[in-house]
Amino acid sequence: MKALQLFWILGFLLTGIAANAQETIPFAKEVREIVQRNDSLWDASEATIVFTGSSSIRLWKDLEQRFPEHQVLNSGFGGSQTADLLQHLEKLVLRYQPVKVFIYEGDNDIFAKKRPRNILATTLEIVNRLKSANPTPEIVLISAKPSISRWKFRGKYKRLNKKFLKLAQQLPKVSFVDVWHPMLNGRKVRKDIFVSDGLHMNDIGYEIWYQVIKEHVEAP
Repeated sequence: MKALQLFWILGFLLTGIAANAQETIPFAKEVREIVQRNDSLWDASEATIVFTGSSSIRLWKDLEQRFPEHQVLNSGFGGSQTADLLQHLEKLVLRYQPVKVFIYEGDNDIFAKKRPRNILATTLEIVNRLKSANPTPEIVLISAKPSISRWKFRGKYKRLNKKFLKLAQQLPKVSFVDVWHPMLNGRKVRKDIFVSDGLHMNDIGYEIWYQVIKEHVEAP
């Protein structure tokens, strides 16, 4: 009897430990919610375009409506860094067998004082993981954006964008989209394209993104 009780106690403890370990994975809860939402929308018989990355993607509320002729899924998760996307790539992207993947990461990495070359290395891991699963989809790297609140880091963002561009030029079926320059007024970041925090965009900012990105969505 004691042995049986001990068995159940150990089983309970191990279950609790496993559950706690699951919850300590960064963004685990948010990713589950995103997957539940996208699973409810996804039609496996239709070609799928996935947008993923940090809050600039997550907060693009009318993203799907912008491209009504395509099945678009938004799997952005706010606050994420490049390593977080790599960790959750299977659930957020690969499960939907996309024909195109748009990625916006690196913004929070720079703010967290990560070096551009390290961000690029993780981005390359993401690209390789996507290509190893299916070499045919187009992968589109969206440049880091300028913002009021992070303008002092502009030098590092520019270096990161140059590395993204070079990576795209070296790899087949990888493209680069520059949202940095369209969001500038001369050499300064525009002030009218952000909400009050000076980081996240308002509708004017997203209209700029749409105008720049749409040709990559529409391209065969």
